[in-house]
Amino acid sequence: MKPTQLASVLIKILGLSVLIHSIPGLITALANFGRAGTVGSVEAYPLSSIRMAVVGLLLVSNSRTVTERMFKNEPE
Repeated sequence: MKPTQLASVLIKILGLSVLIHSIPGLITALANFGRAGTVGSVEAYPLSSIRMAVVGLLLVSNSRTVTERMFKNEPE
């Protein structure tokens, strides 16, 4: 397996791991959706989980682009 292929697979695994770690926060965000009067610290956890989910999706979907940018100066 070439290093670029391995890097692409590892980036996809990283993205899936981030997605899995964001699931509890997403569930909390959905459970508290529409609830008024929340304290700022209570809102921070679901918002950061939503951001983590977006980052995970971007890593999975753009793993080839990230790998190409990492290895653009490397000879094959």
